Amino acid sequence: MTRIILSLALLISLASCKEEKETPKVIYEDAKSKVETTAKDTSGFKVADLPILMEGTNYLIHPIGDVRVYDNDNKVYGSSKTNQVSYAISNYNRFEITGYFDNLNFQHIDSTNVKPLTDKVVQIQTATFLNAIAAKTKKQIIVYTLVDADTNKDGKINQNDIKSLYLSTSSGEKFTKLSEEFQELIDWNIIETQNRLYFRCIEDINKNGAFDTNDKVHYHFVNLLANEWKVELYKPI
Repeated sequence: MTRIILSLALLISLASCKEEKETPKVIYEDAKSKVETTAKDTSGFKVADLPILMEGTNYLIHPIGDVRVYDNDNKVYGSSKTNQVSYAISNYNRFEITGYFDNLNFQHIDSTNVKPLTDKVVQIQTATFLNAIAAKTKKQIIVYTLVDADTNKDGKINQNDIKSLYLSTSSGEKFTKLSEEFQELIDWNIIETQNRLYFRCIEDINKNGAFDTNDKVHYHFVNLLANEWKVELYKPI
């Protein structure tokens, strides 16, 4: 009898799993509309990490984000009964900052002025200083992976949306988007002998809201020494 009950429970569980659909990463609308991302996000308790100085640069970087509240007793977020608060916004590993943060504020080491990287609502996930390029060419460049639009239309800009690729100088100037709209960044790398950044993106060509083997991969490169960072297509296959 116990085995029958367990079998029935398993069948019910499997049936419920089939009914659950994975949230798509993109929700398409009729017009070629883009989610407005220039408004400031005033929700949450914002805090800055202690400043980071990338080796070889003259700019302090202040990661900005929300205080994270954890509750071991599964109480409601924001409740007075919560018992653990994290003020850490990012992790730093010599030439790379990682985490989920809202902005980066830049400050010259000889100045008290602080300037934000962007005025858009974004979620920055990595900021990587190209130290080898800087040592070789004196060009100081930072590569960013981030989310800049609510592509799945759930009212949030987070890791469930499309990830994009950006560049800036070490001062936060020339903040430039490289990847195309509605194309998910797969990965990127640097070929130092060419002074190029290569990257791949995937396009949801069947418009099913997910990125899978039925979609198209695009290959790009950028000349990092150019005065204007221009994305070039190439076809390795």
